[in-house]
Amino acid sequence: MISDIDFERLTLDVCQVARQAGEYIKNERANFSVDRVERKHAHDYVSYVDKGSEQMIVKALRELLPQAGFITEEGTTKDDAVANTDAVANQLPTYTWVVDPLDGTTNFIHGFAPYAVSIALCRGREIVVGVVYEIVSNECFYAWQGGGAFVNAKPIHVGNSPIGDALLCLQLPYNSDAYKPVIKRLIDYFYGNVGSIRMLGSAAIALCYVAAGRLDAYAERYIGQWDYMAGALIVKEAGGRVTNYDGDDYFMEGDSVVATNAIVHQDILKAIK
Repeated sequence: MISDIDFERLTLDVCQVARQAGEYIKNERANFSVDRVERKHAHDYVSYVDKGSEQMIVKALRELLPQAGFITEEGTTKDDAVANTDAVANQLPTYTWVVDPLDGTTNFIHGFAPYAVSIALCRGREIVVGVVYEIVSNECFYAWQGGGAFVNAKPIHVGNSPIGDALLCLQLPYNSDAYKPVIKRLIDYFYGNVGSIRMLGSAAIALCYVAAGRLDAYAERYIGQWDYMAGALIVKEAGGRVTNYDGDDYFMEGDSVVATNAIVHQDILKAIK
């Protein structure tokens, strides 16, 4: 029965799915050719590896929870009842998998870490399972609702730095024309007034690094639900806070995310506004 799902057990099973997809990605990277890369939009790439990973993940997740729908980045489940970015709130199935088969594709193409597999399970308007596997470092970050957050079986928690000492991640989304004025203002606002600023190239990993206390905050706009859904749960279960750019705690339908150690959250929102 749906009500009898053991989310801890399911999360650990999803970790294995993510690791298997990660092994496929790792093996393909050893002989990867840029000639097999496609452009989805300007500076937004996809390869056969993204698509192959997604097919593996979807097949395995169907076996774990046959009644669940899907939201997937590369469209493997486009014929399912739920298979697009507007579907979370009005989904037909009670449960929906949200899958990014290779987050950080540009990093992957260049052989530049990090890049990851990201898998979340939503129950209506709640995220109940989140798994992010960073392939190069062999780190599996995961959480289930109410169970805490972990990396490779070790509990993790957000850091406690104030804004003056904080390490921030301010990402550069593909929509450069729209976001360029914003990122210029954010860098001008924070540069020299915080510990330092980084850019990772993977939203899922940036979120996990906030959860693990390696970063104190992360902000990005013009991203998909598959980019942030799993990592957002991991941050929340690690004691952090996640909102959209407007400061709303319900962020699951939007394209913006602010994730922090909670201490610096208002500082980040103030800068954005």
